[in-house]
Amino acid sequence: MKDVYPEFADRVDFYAIGQSPFESIEILESDRKKEGYPWPVAEIDPKVLKDLRVLQQSTKIALDHQGIIAYRAGYADGGASEWREVFVDLSDRAGD
Repeated sequence: MKDVYPEFADRVDFYAIGQSPFESIEILESDRKKEGYPWPVAEIDPKVLKDLRVLQQSTKIALDHQGIIAYRAGYADGGASEWREVFVDLSDRAGD
Protein backbone atom coordinates (compact mmCIF):
# COMPACT_ATOMS: atom_id res chain seq x y z
CA MET A 1 0.00 0.00 0.00
CA LYS A 2 2.85 2.41 0.76
CA ASP A 3 4.01 2.04 -2.84
CA VAL A 4 0.56 2.41 -4.40
CA TYR A 5 -1.01 5.25 -2.41
CA PRO A 6 1.33 8.07 -3.58
CA GLU A 7 0.24 7.50 -7.20
CA PHE A 8 -3.36 8.27 -6.23
CA ALA A 9 -2.97 10.68 -3.30
CA ASP A 10 -4.25 13.62 -5.36
CA ARG A 11 -7.26 11.66 -6.69
CA VAL A 12 -8.41 9.38 -3.86
CA ASP A 13 -9.05 10.27 -0.21
CA PHE A 14 -7.62 7.48 1.91
CA TYR A 15 -7.65 7.27 5.71
CA ALA A 16 -6.56 4.66 8.20
CA ILE A 17 -9.27 4.58 10.85
CA GLY A 18 -8.81 3.16 14.31
CA GLN A 19 -11.58 0.90 15.53
CA SER A 20 -10.40 0.24 19.05
CA PRO A 21 -11.84 2.46 21.80
CA PHE A 22 -8.41 2.21 23.43
CA GLU A 23 -6.53 3.86 20.53
CA SER A 24 -6.65 7.63 20.57
CA ILE A 25 -5.92 9.74 17.52
CA GLU A 26 -2.54 10.52 19.11
CA ILE A 27 -1.67 6.82 19.28
CA LEU A 28 -2.83 6.29 15.69
CA GLU A 29 -0.76 9.25 14.50
CA SER A 30 2.30 8.02 16.40
CA ASP A 31 1.94 4.57 14.80
CA ARG A 32 1.47 6.16 11.36
CA LYS A 33 4.71 8.12 11.69
CA LYS A 34 6.62 5.16 13.12
CA GLU A 35 5.56 2.93 10.20
CA GLY A 36 6.11 5.68 7.60
CA TYR A 37 2.55 5.60 6.29
CA PRO A 38 1.92 8.57 3.96
CA TRP A 39 -1.86 8.66 4.46
CA PRO A 40 -3.72 10.41 7.28
CA VAL A 41 -5.40 8.70 10.21
CA ALA A 42 -8.83 9.43 11.65
CA GLU A 43 -11.18 8.45 14.42
CA ILE A 44 -14.70 7.29 13.66
CA ASP A 45 -17.96 7.06 15.54
CA PRO A 46 -18.40 3.44 16.71
CA LYS A 47 -21.95 3.53 15.33
CA VAL A 48 -20.55 4.00 11.82
CA LEU A 49 -18.34 0.93 12.28
CA LYS A 50 -21.40 -1.02 13.38
CA ASP A 51 -23.42 0.24 10.40
CA LEU A 52 -20.58 -0.81 8.07
CA ARG A 53 -20.42 -4.21 9.83
CA VAL A 54 -16.76 -3.85 10.74
CA LEU A 55 -16.28 -6.86 12.98
CA GLN A 56 -12.53 -7.41 12.86
CA GLN A 57 -9.31 -5.49 12.80
CA SER A 58 -7.87 -4.67 9.38
CA THR A 59 -11.21 -4.49 7.58
CA LYS A 60 -10.76 -2.53 4.38
CA ILE A 61 -13.66 -0.60 2.88
CA ALA A 62 -13.56 1.71 -0.11
CA LEU A 63 -16.47 4.10 -0.64
CA ASP A 64 -16.97 5.78 -3.97
CA HIS A 65 -17.78 9.47 -4.39
CA GLN A 66 -21.47 8.70 -3.74
CA GLY A 67 -20.79 6.78 -0.52
CA ILE A 68 -21.43 3.38 -2.10
CA ILE A 69 -19.17 0.53 -1.00
CA ALA A 70 -16.95 -0.20 -3.99
CA TYR A 71 -14.58 -2.63 -2.26
CA ARG A 72 -14.51 -4.63 0.95
CA ALA A 73 -11.83 -7.01 2.21
CA GLY A 74 -10.76 -8.55 5.46
CA TYR A 75 -7.52 -9.18 7.29
CA ALA A 76 -4.54 -9.97 5.00
CA ASP A 77 -6.57 -9.34 1.84
CA GLY A 78 -5.76 -6.72 -0.77
CA GLY A 79 -2.25 -6.64 -2.18
CA ALA A 80 -0.67 -3.78 -4.14
CA SER A 81 -2.11 -4.76 -7.52
CA GLU A 82 -5.60 -5.11 -6.04
CA TRP A 83 -5.38 -1.68 -4.36
CA ARG A 84 -4.17 -0.16 -7.63
CA GLU A 85 -7.30 -1.54 -9.33
CA VAL A 86 -9.52 -0.23 -6.52
CA PHE A 87 -7.99 3.26 -6.74
CA VAL A 88 -8.29 3.32 -10.54
CA ASP A 89 -11.94 2.27 -10.23
CA LEU A 90 -12.64 4.95 -7.62
CA SER A 91 -10.95 7.59 -9.77
CA ASP A 92 -12.97 6.48 -12.81
CA ARG A 93 -16.23 6.56 -10.85
CA ALA A 94 -15.48 10.11 -9.73
CA GLY A 95 -14.63 11.16 -13.28
CA ASP A 96 -10.96 11.95 -12.53
